Amino acid sequence: MNLYIGLDLGTSGLKGLLVDAKGNILKESSAVYPVSYPKDGWSEQEPTDWLLAAKSVLKALSEGAEEEIKGISIGGQMHGLVILDENDEVIRPAILWNDGRTQKQTDYLNEVVGRQKLSALTANVAFAGFTAPKILWVKENEPENFAKIRKLMLPKDYLAYQLTGVFSTDYSDASGMLLLDVQHKCWSKEMCEICSVQEEWLPALYESYEATGKVKAEYCLPNAVVTAGAGDNAAAAVGTGTVKNCSCNISLGTSGTVFISGDSFSVDEKNALHAFAHANGKWHLMGCILSAASANKWWLEDILNTDDYAGAVEGAPLGESSVYFLPYLMGERSPHNDVNARGAFIGMRANTTRQEMSLAVLEGVAFALRDCVEVAKANGIEVKKTAVCGGGAKSKTWKKIIANVLNAEVVSLETEQGPSFGAAILAMVGTGEYACVEQACDAIVKEKSSVLPEESLTEKYEKKYRIFQKLYPALKQVFAEM
Repeated sequence: MNLYIGLDLGTSGLKGLLVDAKGNILKESSAVYPVSYPKDGWSEQEPTDWLLAAKSVLKALSEGAEEEIKGISIGGQMHGLVILDENDEVIRPAILWNDGRTQKQTDYLNEVVGRQKLSALTANVAFAGFTAPKILWVKENEPENFAKIRKLMLPKDYLAYQLTGVFSTDYSDASGMLLLDVQHKCWSKEMCEICSVQEEWLPALYESYEATGKVKAEYCLPNAVVTAGAGDNAAAAVGTGTVKNCSCNISLGTSGTVFISGDSFSVDEKNALHAFAHANGKWHLMGCILSAASANKWWLEDILNTDDYAGAVEGAPLGESSVYFLPYLMGERSPHNDVNARGAFIGMRANTTRQEMSLAVLEGVAFALRDCVEVAKANGIEVKKTAVCGGGAKSKTWKKIIANVLNAEVVSLETEQGPSFGAAILAMVGTGEYACVEQACDAIVKEKSSVLPEESLTEKYEKKYRIFQKLYPALKQVFAEM
Protein backbone atom coordinates (compact mmCIF):
# COMPACT_ATOMS: atom_id res chain seq x y z
CA MET A 1 0.00 0.00 0.00
CA ASN A 2 1.28 3.47 -0.92
CA LEU A 3 1.01 5.94 1.96
CA TYR A 4 1.58 9.68 2.11
CA ILE A 5 2.28 12.26 4.79
CA GLY A 6 1.04 15.85 4.72
CA LEU A 7 2.42 18.34 7.23
CA ASP A 8 0.99 21.72 8.22
CA LEU A 9 3.59 24.02 9.76
CA GLY A 10 1.31 26.46 11.57
CA THR A 11 1.89 29.37 13.91
CA SER A 12 1.01 27.54 17.11
CA GLY A 13 1.97 24.00 16.15
CA LEU A 14 2.70 21.41 13.49
CA LYS A 15 0.00 18.98 12.40
CA GLY A 16 0.48 15.87 10.32
CA LEU A 17 -1.67 13.30 8.53
CA LEU A 18 -0.92 9.84 7.22
CA VAL A 19 -3.25 9.04 4.31
CA ASP A 20 -3.67 6.38 1.69
CA ALA A 21 -3.98 7.02 -2.05
CA LYS A 22 -7.75 7.52 -1.75
CA GLY A 23 -7.34 10.24 0.84
CA ASN A 24 -8.44 8.14 3.82
CA ILE A 25 -6.83 9.46 6.99
CA LEU A 26 -5.06 6.61 8.79
CA LYS A 27 -3.23 8.56 11.51
CA GLU A 28 -3.00 12.07 12.87
CA SER A 29 -0.32 13.63 15.03
CA SER A 30 0.61 17.10 16.23
CA ALA A 31 3.18 18.98 18.28
CA VAL A 32 3.09 22.49 19.68
CA TYR A 33 5.79 25.13 20.01
CA PRO A 34 5.86 28.65 21.46
CA VAL A 35 5.64 32.05 19.80
CA SER A 36 7.89 34.77 21.21
CA TYR A 37 6.78 38.41 21.44
CA PRO A 38 10.03 40.18 22.44
CA LYS A 39 8.59 43.65 21.80
CA ASP A 40 5.17 45.14 21.14
CA GLY A 41 4.08 44.07 17.66
CA TRP A 42 6.93 41.60 17.20
CA SER A 43 6.34 37.89 16.58
CA GLU A 44 9.15 35.32 16.35
CA GLN A 45 9.82 31.58 16.52
CA GLU A 46 12.86 29.33 16.70
CA PRO A 47 13.13 27.25 13.50
CA THR A 48 14.77 24.47 15.52
CA ASP A 49 11.46 24.14 17.41
CA TRP A 50 9.74 23.42 14.10
CA LEU A 51 12.30 20.72 13.34
CA LEU A 52 11.85 19.03 16.70
CA ALA A 53 8.09 19.08 16.17
CA ALA A 54 8.45 17.64 12.66
CA LYS A 55 10.67 14.81 13.87
CA SER A 56 8.15 13.93 16.58
CA VAL A 57 5.18 14.00 14.20
CA LEU A 58 6.95 12.06 11.45
CA LYS A 59 7.97 9.35 13.90
CA ALA A 60 4.42 9.02 15.24
CA LEU A 61 2.88 8.88 11.76
CA SER A 62 5.38 6.51 10.18
CA GLU A 63 5.80 3.96 12.98
CA GLY A 64 5.17 0.52 11.57
CA ALA A 65 4.75 1.79 8.00
CA GLU A 66 8.17 3.24 7.24
CA GLU A 67 8.66 1.43 3.92
CA GLU A 68 5.14 2.12 2.66
CA ILE A 69 5.47 5.89 2.85
CA LYS A 70 6.16 7.13 -0.68
CA GLY A 71 5.77 10.88 -0.39
CA ILE A 72 5.87 13.79 2.05
CA SER A 73 4.88 17.39 1.48
CA ILE A 74 4.46 20.47 3.65
CA GLY A 75 2.00 23.35 3.77
CA GLY A 76 3.50 26.14 5.80
CA GLN A 77 2.89 29.53 7.37
CA MET A 78 3.90 32.09 4.77
CA HIS A 79 6.21 35.12 4.69
CA GLY A 80 8.40 34.19 7.67
CA LEU A 81 12.07 35.13 7.36
CA VAL A 82 14.54 32.31 8.10
CA ILE A 83 18.22 33.11 7.56
CA LEU A 84 21.17 30.70 7.72
CA ASP A 85 24.91 31.33 7.84
CA GLU A 86 27.73 29.61 5.93
CA ASN A 87 27.51 26.63 8.31
CA ASP A 88 23.73 26.29 7.77
CA GLU A 89 23.11 27.50 11.31
CA VAL A 90 20.07 29.69 12.03
CA ILE A 91 21.33 33.25 12.52
CA ARG A 92 18.36 34.68 14.46
CA PRO A 93 14.79 33.66 15.33
CA ALA A 94 12.40 33.62 12.38
CA ILE A 95 10.36 36.81 11.97
CA LEU A 96 6.78 35.62 11.41
CA TRP A 97 3.98 36.56 9.05
CA ASN A 98 2.06 38.50 11.72
CA ASP A 99 5.06 40.54 12.89
CA GLY A 100 4.41 44.28 12.64
CA ARG A 101 7.86 45.82 13.09
CA THR A 102 8.46 46.65 9.42
CA GLN A 103 6.19 49.64 8.85
CA LYS A 104 9.15 51.91 8.01
CA GLN A 105 10.50 49.43 5.45
CA THR A 106 7.03 48.77 4.04
CA ASP A 107 6.47 52.51 3.59
CA TYR A 108 9.87 52.81 1.89
CA LEU A 109 8.99 50.08 -0.60
CA ASN A 110 5.51 51.43 -1.31
CA GLU A 111 6.24 55.15 -1.26
CA VAL A 112 9.87 55.48 -2.40
CA VAL A 113 10.32 52.48 -4.67
CA GLY A 114 6.63 52.89 -5.51
CA ARG A 115 3.54 50.71 -5.58
CA GLN A 116 3.32 50.81 -9.36
CA LYS A 117 6.89 49.58 -9.75
CA LEU A 118 6.43 46.86 -7.11
CA SER A 119 3.28 45.65 -8.83
CA ALA A 120 5.04 45.59 -12.20
CA LEU A 121 7.96 43.60 -10.77
CA THR A 122 6.13 41.22 -8.43
CA ALA A 123 2.35 41.63 -9.07
CA ASN A 124 1.98 42.87 -5.48
CA VAL A 125 2.69 45.84 -3.23
CA ALA A 126 4.46 45.69 0.12
CA PHE A 127 2.63 44.57 3.24
CA ALA A 128 4.22 44.62 6.69
CA GLY A 129 3.98 40.83 6.92
CA PHE A 130 5.80 40.12 3.65
CA THR A 131 9.37 38.82 3.64
CA ALA A 132 11.13 41.63 1.73
CA PRO A 133 10.42 44.33 4.35
CA LYS A 134 11.77 41.95 7.00
CA ILE A 135 15.01 41.57 5.05
CA LEU A 136 15.39 45.34 4.91
CA TRP A 137 14.65 45.55 8.64
CA VAL A 138 17.45 43.09 9.43
CA LYS A 139 19.82 45.00 7.16
CA GLU A 140 19.03 48.30 8.89
CA ASN A 141 18.74 47.11 12.48
CA GLU A 142 20.97 44.03 12.70
CA PRO A 143 23.75 44.62 10.16
CA GLU A 144 25.98 42.04 11.86
CA ASN A 145 23.31 39.37 11.23
CA PHE A 146 22.68 40.56 7.69
CA ALA A 147 26.38 40.18 6.91
CA LYS A 148 26.23 36.50 7.88
CA ILE A 149 23.40 35.52 5.50
CA ARG A 150 24.17 32.75 3.04
CA LYS A 151 20.71 31.20 2.70
CA LEU A 152 17.34 32.90 2.92
CA MET A 153 14.22 30.74 3.17
CA LEU A 154 10.61 30.41 4.24
CA PRO A 155 9.47 28.37 7.25
CA LYS A 156 8.32 25.20 5.48
CA ASP A 157 11.42 25.26 3.29
CA TYR A 158 13.63 25.12 6.37
CA LEU A 159 11.95 21.81 7.25
CA ALA A 160 12.26 20.53 3.68
CA TYR A 161 15.96 21.47 3.67
CA GLN A 162 16.52 19.55 6.90
CA LEU A 163 14.64 16.54 5.53
CA THR A 164 16.38 16.36 2.14
CA GLY A 165 19.42 18.64 2.06
CA VAL A 166 17.86 20.27 -1.03
CA PHE A 167 17.53 24.07 -0.90
CA SER A 168 14.15 24.66 -2.53
CA THR A 169 10.86 26.52 -2.42
CA ASP A 170 7.66 26.55 -4.43
CA TYR A 171 6.02 29.33 -6.42
CA SER A 172 2.96 29.75 -4.18
CA ASP A 173 4.98 30.41 -1.02
CA ALA A 174 7.65 32.43 -2.85
CA SER A 175 4.87 34.70 -4.17
CA GLY A 176 4.50 36.20 -0.70
CA MET A 177 8.13 37.23 -0.38
CA LEU A 178 7.91 40.26 -2.70
CA LEU A 179 11.01 38.94 -4.44
CA LEU A 180 9.29 36.74 -7.04
CA ASP A 181 8.14 37.84 -10.47
CA VAL A 182 4.85 36.00 -10.07
CA GLN A 183 3.72 36.28 -13.68
CA HIS A 184 6.94 34.85 -15.12
CA LYS A 185 7.74 32.57 -12.16
CA CYS A 186 11.31 33.63 -11.55
CA TRP A 187 13.21 35.68 -9.00
CA SER A 188 13.08 39.38 -9.78
CA LYS A 189 16.64 40.59 -10.20
CA GLU A 190 15.57 44.19 -9.65
CA MET A 191 13.75 43.40 -6.39
CA CYS A 192 16.79 41.48 -5.19
CA GLU A 193 18.90 44.58 -5.88
CA ILE A 194 16.41 46.83 -4.08
CA CYS A 195 16.53 44.56 -1.00
CA SER A 196 20.31 43.90 -1.19
CA VAL A 197 19.63 40.20 -1.66
CA GLN A 198 22.17 38.08 -3.53
CA GLU A 199 20.35 35.65 -5.79
CA GLU A 200 22.54 32.74 -4.63
CA TRP A 201 20.95 33.20 -1.18
CA LEU A 202 17.60 32.18 -2.64
CA PRO A 203 16.34 28.60 -3.12
CA ALA A 204 15.62 26.83 -6.39
CA LEU A 205 12.02 27.26 -7.55
CA TYR A 206 9.59 24.39 -8.15
CA GLU A 207 5.91 23.80 -8.72
CA SER A 208 4.29 22.70 -5.46
CA TYR A 209 3.68 19.16 -6.71
CA GLU A 210 7.20 18.58 -8.07
CA ALA A 211 9.55 16.20 -6.26
CA THR A 212 12.66 17.92 -4.92
CA GLY A 213 14.60 15.14 -3.20
CA LYS A 214 14.59 11.95 -1.15
CA VAL A 215 14.37 11.94 2.63
CA LYS A 216 17.75 11.64 4.36
CA ALA A 217 18.64 8.19 5.67
CA GLU A 218 18.60 9.40 9.29
CA TYR A 219 14.80 9.67 9.15
CA CYS A 220 14.39 5.95 8.34
CA LEU A 221 11.87 6.48 5.55
CA PRO A 222 13.73 4.66 2.75
CA ASN A 223 11.18 5.15 -0.03
CA ALA A 224 9.90 8.65 0.76
CA VAL A 225 10.25 11.53 -1.69
CA VAL A 226 9.60 15.14 -0.66
CA THR A 227 7.65 17.45 -2.95
CA ALA A 228 8.11 21.22 -2.90
CA GLY A 229 4.91 21.87 -0.93
CA ALA A 230 2.99 25.13 -0.73
CA GLY A 231 2.11 28.13 1.34
CA ASP A 232 -0.55 27.20 3.86
CA ASN A 233 -3.39 28.90 1.99
CA ALA A 234 -2.55 27.30 -1.34
CA ALA A 235 -2.18 23.93 0.38
CA ALA A 236 -5.55 24.42 2.10
CA ALA A 237 -7.09 25.30 -1.26
CA VAL A 238 -5.85 21.99 -2.68
CA GLY A 239 -7.24 20.22 0.39
CA THR A 240 -10.66 21.74 -0.29
CA GLY A 241 -10.57 21.13 -4.04
CA THR A 242 -10.28 24.83 -4.85
CA VAL A 243 -8.27 24.32 -8.02
CA LYS A 244 -10.66 25.15 -10.85
CA ASN A 245 -11.17 28.57 -12.40
CA CYS A 246 -13.04 31.01 -10.11
CA SER A 247 -13.56 28.39 -7.39
CA CYS A 248 -13.32 29.81 -3.86
CA ASN A 249 -12.17 28.70 -0.42
CA ILE A 250 -12.48 30.60 2.84
CA SER A 251 -10.14 29.67 5.67
CA LEU A 252 -11.08 30.49 9.26
CA GLY A 253 -7.77 29.87 10.98
CA THR A 254 -5.62 32.18 13.08
CA SER A 255 -5.96 34.54 10.14
CA GLY A 256 -8.78 34.44 7.60
CA THR A 257 -8.45 34.18 3.85
CA VAL A 258 -10.57 34.40 0.74
CA PHE A 259 -8.81 32.31 -1.89
CA ILE A 260 -10.00 32.43 -5.52
CA SER A 261 -8.37 30.08 -8.00
CA GLY A 262 -7.71 31.25 -11.56
CA ASP A 263 -6.53 29.58 -14.77
CA SER A 264 -4.73 32.72 -15.90
CA PHE A 265 -2.58 35.38 -14.25
CA SER A 266 -4.42 38.50 -13.13
CA VAL A 267 -3.78 41.44 -10.82
CA ASP A 268 -6.26 43.55 -8.89
CA GLU A 269 -5.51 47.07 -10.12
CA LYS A 270 -5.40 48.48 -6.58
CA ASN A 271 -3.40 45.52 -5.24
CA ALA A 272 -5.91 45.12 -2.40
CA LEU A 273 -5.80 41.37 -3.05
CA HIS A 274 -2.61 39.36 -3.39
CA ALA A 275 -1.83 37.97 -6.85
CA PHE A 276 0.03 34.73 -6.16
CA ALA A 277 0.94 31.50 -7.90
CA HIS A 278 -1.24 28.49 -7.00
CA ALA A 279 -0.13 25.03 -5.94
CA ASN A 280 -1.73 23.49 -9.05
CA GLY A 281 0.67 25.29 -11.38
CA LYS A 282 -1.69 28.17 -12.11
CA TRP A 283 -2.58 31.33 -10.14
CA HIS A 284 -4.92 32.76 -7.54
CA LEU A 285 -6.14 35.98 -5.97
CA MET A 286 -6.24 36.08 -2.19
CA GLY A 287 -7.49 38.44 0.45
CA CYS A 288 -6.04 37.93 3.93
CA ILE A 289 -7.41 39.31 7.19
CA LEU A 290 -4.99 38.96 10.09
CA SER A 291 -7.51 38.00 12.80
CA ALA A 292 -10.24 35.42 12.23
CA ALA A 293 -10.61 32.44 14.56
CA SER A 294 -7.93 34.10 16.69
CA ALA A 295 -10.27 37.05 17.27
CA ASN A 296 -12.99 34.70 18.49
CA LYS A 297 -10.50 32.86 20.70
CA TRP A 298 -9.25 36.16 22.16
CA TRP A 299 -12.78 37.30 22.97
CA LEU A 300 -14.09 34.06 24.47
CA GLU A 301 -11.02 32.61 26.20
CA ASP A 302 -8.96 35.67 27.11
CA ILE A 303 -11.75 38.14 27.86
CA LEU A 304 -14.79 36.04 28.86
CA ASN A 305 -12.73 33.15 30.29
CA THR A 306 -14.85 30.49 28.61
CA ASP A 307 -14.23 27.72 26.11
CA ASP A 308 -17.93 27.28 25.35
CA TYR A 309 -17.70 28.49 21.77
CA ALA A 310 -21.10 27.21 20.67
CA GLY A 311 -22.91 28.28 23.82
CA ALA A 312 -21.67 31.87 23.57
CA VAL A 313 -23.96 32.56 20.60
CA GLU A 314 -26.53 29.76 20.93
CA GLY A 315 -30.01 31.02 20.10
CA ALA A 316 -28.82 34.52 19.21
CA PRO A 317 -31.02 36.25 16.61
CA LEU A 318 -28.75 36.69 13.59
CA GLY A 319 -28.58 40.07 11.88
CA GLU A 320 -30.60 41.84 14.58
CA SER A 321 -27.98 43.38 16.86
CA SER A 322 -26.75 46.97 16.52
CA VAL A 323 -23.33 45.98 17.92
CA TYR A 324 -20.38 45.91 15.50
CA PHE A 325 -16.86 44.56 15.88
CA LEU A 326 -13.79 45.58 13.86
CA PRO A 327 -11.50 42.51 13.95
CA TYR A 328 -8.22 44.37 13.44
CA LEU A 329 -6.45 43.04 16.53
CA MET A 330 -3.14 42.62 14.67
CA GLY A 331 -3.60 45.53 12.29
CA GLU A 332 -5.05 44.58 8.92
CA ARG A 333 -3.81 43.38 5.57
CA SER A 334 -6.58 43.04 2.97
CA PRO A 335 -7.96 45.25 1.72
CA HIS A 336 -6.81 48.11 3.98
CA ASN A 337 -3.06 47.36 4.34
CA ASP A 338 -2.93 49.25 7.64
CA VAL A 339 -0.63 48.10 10.43
CA ASN A 340 -2.15 50.78 12.69
CA ALA A 341 -5.72 49.44 12.49
CA ARG A 342 -7.12 48.25 15.82
CA GLY A 343 -9.98 46.12 17.08
CA ALA A 344 -13.10 47.93 18.26
CA PHE A 345 -16.60 47.27 19.51
CA ILE A 346 -19.07 49.89 18.34
CA GLY A 347 -22.76 50.40 19.02
CA MET A 348 -23.09 49.11 22.57
CA ARG A 349 -25.98 50.26 24.76
CA ALA A 350 -26.63 49.92 28.48
CA ASN A 351 -28.50 46.67 27.83
CA THR A 352 -25.96 45.14 25.42
CA THR A 353 -25.30 41.51 26.34
CA ARG A 354 -22.25 39.27 26.22
CA GLN A 355 -24.10 37.20 23.64
CA GLU A 356 -24.52 40.21 21.35
CA MET A 357 -20.82 41.03 21.63
CA SER A 358 -19.87 37.39 20.99
CA LEU A 359 -22.07 37.39 17.90
CA ALA A 360 -20.57 40.71 16.77
CA VAL A 361 -17.11 39.10 16.70
CA LEU A 362 -18.31 36.37 14.30
CA GLU A 363 -20.14 38.93 12.19
CA GLY A 364 -17.18 41.32 12.15
CA VAL A 365 -14.87 38.65 10.75
CA ALA A 366 -17.50 37.75 8.14
CA PHE A 367 -17.82 41.41 7.13
CA ALA A 368 -14.02 41.71 6.84
CA LEU A 369 -14.02 38.67 4.54
CA ARG A 370 -16.82 40.33 2.56
CA ASP A 371 -14.53 43.36 2.10
CA CYS A 372 -12.14 41.05 0.24
CA VAL A 373 -14.94 39.49 -1.82
CA GLU A 374 -16.09 42.97 -2.84
CA VAL A 375 -12.65 43.63 -4.36
CA ALA A 376 -12.91 40.39 -6.34
CA LYS A 377 -16.41 41.40 -7.45
CA ALA A 378 -15.08 44.73 -8.70
CA ASN A 379 -12.67 42.68 -10.83
CA GLY A 380 -15.51 40.73 -12.42
CA ILE A 381 -15.40 37.66 -10.17
CA GLU A 382 -18.66 36.46 -8.62
CA VAL A 383 -18.46 34.21 -5.56
CA LYS A 384 -21.66 32.17 -5.44
CA LYS A 385 -20.19 29.14 -3.69
CA THR A 386 -17.25 28.66 -1.38
CA ALA A 387 -15.65 25.85 0.56
CA VAL A 388 -14.72 26.61 4.16
CA CYS A 389 -11.93 25.17 6.29
CA GLY A 390 -9.95 25.92 9.43
CA GLY A 391 -10.86 25.73 13.10
CA GLY A 392 -13.65 28.29 12.75
CA ALA A 393 -15.36 26.08 10.18
CA LYS A 394 -16.56 23.87 13.06
CA SER A 395 -19.07 26.57 14.03
CA LYS A 396 -22.48 26.06 12.41
CA THR A 397 -23.48 29.58 13.41
CA TRP A 398 -20.41 31.12 11.82
CA LYS A 399 -20.97 29.26 8.56
CA LYS A 400 -24.56 30.47 8.48
CA ILE A 401 -23.45 34.05 9.07
CA ILE A 402 -20.86 33.84 6.28
CA ALA A 403 -23.37 32.31 3.85
CA ASN A 404 -25.74 35.21 4.39
CA VAL A 405 -23.14 37.97 4.59
CA LEU A 406 -21.70 36.80 1.24
CA ASN A 407 -25.04 35.63 -0.20
CA ALA A 408 -23.25 32.46 -1.24
CA GLU A 409 -23.45 28.72 -0.61
CA VAL A 410 -20.94 27.64 2.05
CA VAL A 411 -19.75 24.05 1.64
CA SER A 412 -18.24 21.82 4.30
CA LEU A 413 -16.09 18.88 3.24
CA GLU A 414 -15.71 15.33 4.48
CA THR A 415 -12.10 16.10 5.38
CA GLU A 416 -11.54 19.53 6.93
CA GLN A 417 -7.81 19.28 7.59
CA GLY A 418 -6.87 22.12 5.26
CA PRO A 419 -3.12 22.51 4.62
CA SER A 420 -2.04 19.08 5.86
CA PHE A 421 -4.59 17.30 3.66
CA GLY A 422 -3.65 19.47 0.69
CA ALA A 423 0.01 18.74 1.30
CA ALA A 424 -0.71 15.00 1.28
CA ILE A 425 -2.44 15.41 -2.10
CA LEU A 426 0.61 17.27 -3.44
CA ALA A 427 2.79 14.39 -2.24
CA MET A 428 0.61 11.97 -4.21
CA VAL A 429 0.96 14.00 -7.40
CA GLY A 430 4.71 14.37 -6.89
CA THR A 431 5.19 10.60 -6.78
CA GLY A 432 2.94 9.85 -9.76
CA GLU A 433 -0.06 8.50 -7.86
CA TYR A 434 -2.15 11.05 -9.79
CA ALA A 435 -1.29 12.82 -13.04
CA CYS A 436 -2.13 16.32 -11.81
CA VAL A 437 -3.56 18.21 -8.86
CA GLU A 438 -6.99 18.60 -10.46
CA GLN A 439 -7.28 14.85 -11.06
CA ALA A 440 -6.29 14.13 -7.47
CA CYS A 441 -8.81 16.60 -6.06
CA ASP A 442 -11.61 15.21 -8.22
CA ALA A 443 -10.89 11.75 -6.86
CA ILE A 444 -10.29 12.63 -3.22
CA VAL A 445 -12.10 15.80 -2.10
CA LYS A 446 -15.77 15.20 -1.25
CA GLU A 447 -18.48 17.61 -0.11
CA LYS A 448 -20.28 16.75 3.12
CA SER A 449 -22.90 19.47 3.62
CA SER A 450 -23.70 23.03 2.68
CA VAL A 451 -25.40 26.11 4.07
CA LEU A 452 -27.51 28.17 1.69
CA PRO A 453 -28.25 31.87 2.18
CA GLU A 454 -31.75 32.86 3.29
CA GLU A 455 -33.28 35.84 1.54
CA SER A 456 -34.56 37.60 4.66
CA LEU A 457 -31.31 37.12 6.57
CA THR A 458 -29.22 38.15 3.56
CA GLU A 459 -31.17 41.43 3.44
CA LYS A 460 -30.50 42.08 7.13
CA TYR A 461 -26.80 41.44 6.72
CA GLU A 462 -26.64 43.58 3.60
CA LYS A 463 -27.85 46.56 5.67
CA LYS A 464 -25.41 45.77 8.48
CA TYR A 465 -22.52 45.41 6.05
CA ARG A 466 -23.19 48.82 4.52
CA ILE A 467 -22.78 50.33 7.99
CA PHE A 468 -19.70 48.20 8.71
CA GLN A 469 -18.09 49.56 5.54
CA LYS A 470 -18.21 53.08 6.99
CA LEU A 471 -16.53 52.27 10.30
CA TYR A 472 -12.90 51.74 9.30
CA PRO A 473 -12.71 54.91 7.15
CA ALA A 474 -14.23 56.87 10.04
CA LEU A 475 -11.62 55.55 12.48
CA LYS A 476 -8.54 55.29 10.25
CA GLN A 477 -7.02 58.60 11.35
CA VAL A 478 -7.83 57.88 14.99
CA PHE A 479 -6.02 54.55 14.75
CA ALA A 480 -2.97 56.30 13.27
CA GLU A 481 -2.93 58.86 16.09
CA MET A 482 -3.22 56.08 18.69
